[in-house]
Amino acid sequence: MGRKNRRDLPTLEGVEIIDVAAEGNSLARVNDMVIFIPYGAPGDIVDVKLSKKKKSYAEGHITQIVSPSPLRQEIRCEHFGTCGGCRWQHLPYEFQLECKQKQVKDALERIAKIEIPEISPILGSKQIWEYRNKMEYTFSNKKWLTFEQMRSGEEFPDRDAAGFHISGAFDKVLDINCCHLQDDFGNRLRLFIKQFGKENGYSFYDLKAQQGLLRTLMIRIASTGEIMAVMVFGEDDTMKIKSLLEAVKVNFPEITSLLYVINLKVNDTISDQEIIKYSGKDYIEEEMEGLKFRVGAKSFYQTNSLQAYELYKVARNFAELTGSELVYDLYTGTGTIANFVARQAKKVIGIEYVEDAIADAKINSANNGIANTEFYAGDMKDVLTDSFIEAHGRPDTMIVDPPRAGMHEDVVNVILNASPRRIVYVSCNPATQARDLALLDCKYKVEAIQPVDMFPHTHHVENVVKLSLRE
Repeated sequence: MGRKNRRDLPTLEGVEIIDVAAEGNSLARVNDMVIFIPYGAPGDIVDVKLSKKKKSYAEGHITQIVSPSPLRQEIRCEHFGTCGGCRWQHLPYEFQLECKQKQVKDALERIAKIEIPEISPILGSKQIWEYRNKMEYTFSNKKWLTFEQMRSGEEFPDRDAAGFHISGAFDKVLDINCCHLQDDFGNRLRLFIKQFGKENGYSFYDLKAQQGLLRTLMIRIASTGEIMAVMVFGEDDTMKIKSLLEAVKVNFPEITSLLYVINLKVNDTISDQEIIKYSGKDYIEEEMEGLKFRVGAKSFYQTNSLQAYELYKVARNFAELTGSELVYDLYTGTGTIANFVARQAKKVIGIEYVEDAIADAKINSANNGIANTEFYAGDMKDVLTDSFIEAHGRPDTMIVDPPRAGMHEDVVNVILNASPRRIVYVSCNPATQARDLALLDCKYKVEAIQPVDMFPHTHHVENVVKLSLRE
């Protein structure tokens, strides 16, 4: 039997949303079927058009809110429901925090299945709008049309856009008028570049044909006030590139680091591309407790500067350093945590995959007068080996802050062999963290758990876990 046409799936009327679910969705239950629905709020009564139906679950979208939940609040963003970036902005922030606390608890209980202490109350973000220090936008000649626009019958000959990718449609981009997650400077710069491009006949990137001049834009705004703009071009047109960059420089003198990239390859990543300085410095600086951290175009730095300080304080407190410890900081990035804890440790060794980030980490140590750090670049599972530990010393404490995928099993095994007295595990994905904690459970006991909200209005949550070697 062929796959059921999406149009043949029914619309269910008067469905009650009963809970939140994974990936920022909400959850309803009809008979024995669970339905995952975006943009719902517990307590909503809605009509739901199913888009996918399996034996035990279905997916759908709200066609009408029959009776809104008392939880619902006024949304701030005109793009809510289409952009997909802030799926929880219709929910009160305090309720968002409750959901994230529950998310951490569920992951540790359901996936790790190990003994855990009571989880500390989540640390909420003091700033819930304009909190991001980094945003990335895509230019495209295939602007996404909303369902309302398509049904209107109106022609839309101008399809140029500057905004965010639509989930599930890689070649379509939602044109953004205003994003509230970064300082409004980001909106002004993005819209200026878009308008300049249109007025001067610049081509917007075609993601299928892999051609077009205006490709992507990254904006970093540091807590120090310094601003970096990285314009990525999909074609090498010297005259047009310089004309645009000069216009940006003149109209936005507050930019302290104006950089560009000519990316002629298929994917958008710039980690393997040459970063070219047009004006200013080739980096910006973040500040924390008097320490200055250099951040380049390829560097990783927590995207919520103010809340990153709270996160790192938790990690430092969990490490319980006395000044005599050898600390390994795995996935060190630009050495932020390594340098942040170095004054309380005997020595800190940082390891990171991105070579440019390690170069920044070394500069950060030197600029802050920190002499007890060493940094190494390479794939974690290849660098952190038993022989590396034998050569550099067995750590007393390990701080790990891996990407969303968590730690490679080989890395976990090396940690188990090294047997540091304490591990501080910082994670942006409680599910993969729970998986890794289950692997560490044979030797380590979880002593403390502290969730931290870095991303208001999204389902994402950071979690810090303190582990001690079993006696």
